[in-house]
Parts: sequence; C-alpha cells; structure tokens
Amino acid sequence: MNIKAIGELVTDRRKMLAVTQLELAQMCGISVHALSNLEGGRGNPTVALLLKVLDVLGLKLRIGV
Repeated sequence: MNIKAIGELVTDRRKMLAVTQLELAQMCGISVHALSNLEGGRGNPTVALLLKVLDVLGLKLRIGV
C-alpha cells in the first residue's frame, strides 16, 4: 500500500466517524497540516505519526509479504 492509498483510507475512516481534520489532529496530538499531508498522500510521515493516527481511528498497521 502506498502513501496515497493510506491517505485515502485515513480520510474515509475519519469521515465515516464524522470527525473533522481539526478534531482528529487534536486527538492524535499532531498538527492539522501533518494530518492534511497524510490524507493528501503528500510528504513522508513517520511510522510514529502513522501509528498515532491509525490507533485513534481504530485501525491497525499490518505489514505482510
């Protein structure tokens, strides 16, 4: 899965939970700018940032072959 697909997944889940970008960013302890970049498939988010967001959204990172 590439960063664009991850961003789309995060956006879809956030919207499904009826949470704004600002609310999610605050829950994750990250900036709205960082969240916007992640959702837009831009930048190179750290694993720590990605794990924070996925945890708050109730998602898991699964690495497979």
